[in-house]
Amino acid sequence: MARTDGDTWDLATSVGSTATGVAATRALATKQPDPLIDDPYADALVRAVGLEHCIKLADGEACVEGDPMLDLHRMCEQIAVRTWFFDDFFDSAGADGVRQAVILASGLDTRAYRLPWPAGTVVFEVDQPQVIDFKTRTLADLGAQPTAERRTVAIDLRDDWPAALRDAGFDPEKPTAWIAEGLLIYLPPEAQDRLLDNITALSAPGSRLATEHMDDRMLSEGVTKRVSEWSKRMGTDVDLKDLFYTGDRNTAGDYLGGLGWQVTVLTSREAYAGHGFDYPEEMAELMGDSGYLSAHLK
Repeated sequence: MARTDGDTWDLATSVGSTATGVAATRALATKQPDPLIDDPYADALVRAVGLEHCIKLADGEACVEGDPMLDLHRMCEQIAVRTWFFDDFFDSAGADGVRQAVILASGLDTRAYRLPWPAGTVVFEVDQPQVIDFKTRTLADLGAQPTAERRTVAIDLRDDWPAALRDAGFDPEKPTAWIAEGLLIYLPPEAQDRLLDNITALSAPGSRLATEHMDDRMLSEGVTKRVSEWSKRMGTDVDLKDLFYTGDRNTAGDYLGGLGWQVTVLTSREAYAGHGFDYPEEMAELMGDSGYLSAHLK
């Protein structure tokens, strides 16, 4: 079902189901004989949501050998590269003395529970109330304990989340490490710009931000067609392309540069090569120079 103004979701529907799908790939990669990543909570969270196709994905039953996206080894490499990028971003920020972190659209992200945060770090998680509540309850039932001071901000990013974040104790005078993982493609172009404006307004000098870099080809007809095919092959009734917002948009890097951020883009090919992986040529043809973006506010 296509997006509508004011739509809402949980972790089994619409955009929320994509968070469960990503967690399923983390669970899949974690369960391999020689795992590339270790997310000890991903599998239990996916099973608690209960989406059949995501459970099959976590168990490796939805993989398609030889497919550039759905092949088991390729899928594990892709989620490992993605996970390492954002993990390393937070590790680097902590090493530089940043003690305030914000995870936007946090979904089933478990970094507040699994990363070795420096003492005194406060991690804010922002997402829809039902998403925050589900993850908090499920992890508590598992006996999981945050490795930093975790503060939840249960609000839709279309509402006044900056005010809710400040009400939760966020200090805009302190440098902050922000991540917006897997988020921008699900925002209308104007909402993406507004999000980046709000982040900038809340960021003290020394803050940094990590998100995806989307090449213009990311929302082309060829890519969205393949996304639909992959959705069907995975057995989900959610067509991922219906969740994307198309139309002209600023690249996050260009927009952030105009706001005073120093931006660095790491293409997926470069990210893969940095870990000794070959980037699938079919993916390169589809995605162009898409990859990962980090920005620093001097």
